[in-house]
Amino acid sequence: MSWSTASRRTRRCGRAARAHPARLGAVLASATLLVLAACGGGSGSLSQSSSTTTSTTTAQPAVQTVPGMPPVVDPSNLYGQAKANMFSPATAGDLSRVYVPNLTSNTVTVIDPTTRQVVDTFPVGSNPQHVVPSYDLQTLWVTNNAEGQPTGSLTPIDPRTGKPGAAVDVPDPYNMYFTPDGKSAIVVAEALKRLDFRDPHTMALQVSIPVPNCSGVNHADFTIDGRYMIASCEFQGSLVKIDLVNHVVVGYLNLVANGMPQDIRVSPDGKTFYVAEMTTGRVYLIDPDTFTMKGSIPTGTGAHGLYFNRDDTELYVSNRGFPSLQGTHPNGPGSVSVISVKTNQVVANWPVPGGGSPDMGNVTADGKELWLSGRYDNVVYVFDTTTGAVTKIPVGIQPHGLCVWPQPGRYSVGHTGIMR
Repeated sequence: MSWSTASRRTRRCGRAARAHPARLGAVLASATLLVLAACGGGSGSLSQSSSTTTSTTTAQPAVQTVPGMPPVVDPSNLYGQAKANMFSPATAGDLSRVYVPNLTSNTVTVIDPTTRQVVDTFPVGSNPQHVVPSYDLQTLWVTNNAEGQPTGSLTPIDPRTGKPGAAVDVPDPYNMYFTPDGKSAIVVAEALKRLDFRDPHTMALQVSIPVPNCSGVNHADFTIDGRYMIASCEFQGSLVKIDLVNHVVVGYLNLVANGMPQDIRVSPDGKTFYVAEMTTGRVYLIDPDTFTMKGSIPTGTGAHGLYFNRDDTELYVSNRGFPSLQGTHPNGPGSVSVISVKTNQVVANWPVPGGGSPDMGNVTADGKELWLSGRYDNVVYVFDTTTGAVTKIPVGIQPHGLCVWPQPGRYSVGHTGIMR
């Protein structure tokens, strides 16, 4: 890389302590909060949260996490430390930006979310798919998978400057996640049908797990205790469950014949995995313990991306508008559906005015906006999460997994910013 991760971590930890004395004081004063060091070495350690968790009237049993994983402070909501504006000190000084990987342009467009103006565009590797926050929140990684060619790479972005560093050669990085204990980056090598566990800083290979019966391994999330990972098999209509402790495949679950499951998110209480499925336009509900399907929710054509609102009571579903891998034309019937987590029912639907293809993105730190790429319309959509009103911003060709940064939370398990 063009800058030292280790020295940068040391430098930013000192900066974070200076920049946020009130925030750190609140953390240290809270008896309910566990102090998680942002400045440790090794595998990318964690930082302190900036708020307390509201107590509940019914005590929940403690979650027995895998060794090294930060405790789940509130067992009823594993996202409880990533609520509105609960920033880690590790993000102090980071620019408020939206990073948009343009799949066909081989560029990243950088947008100032306050002015909604494009402030930069820079070249990256071939076929950039997602912009992924690192576990320790120090780096944003662009996954350039080169569409099955052996020339894939990861481009680091410094969130303090918004500028890219030197790319790291990595085969077929379609997507990337981080184990909940922070010890490994998991490069989702889609075309190679495997999950490559790598050092989260240097990206040196640690171990590979073949998933031969998972054509198009794609999106994923983790169980509340950090022991298992469930990933979608986009071209086989199924899911795969991985034991992260023993590094073995537990099994496969057929979801939809000839289906195309996409994004996956675990519910706040950890009892359900939501899986967006494009061909049926539904979100499927999976029991992670028994690895069985327990229902589905109709949303819209081309159900694709999943994002919780900031109080974790609603789930936004981006419906890309087409039930297949490629859109046939711009201005398709794309929309966003809003699911109540309590009832598992759709409570609102926001169509894109004039049509569109909302794909991947995230919610802003205050929860007031949902930013999504317009995959087949070469724009970014900004949805007002109160009214559903939409603003469009032109970007490059085939924008994909955009990242809104900074995000609240102690650490990232990857994708476009799954924070906990």
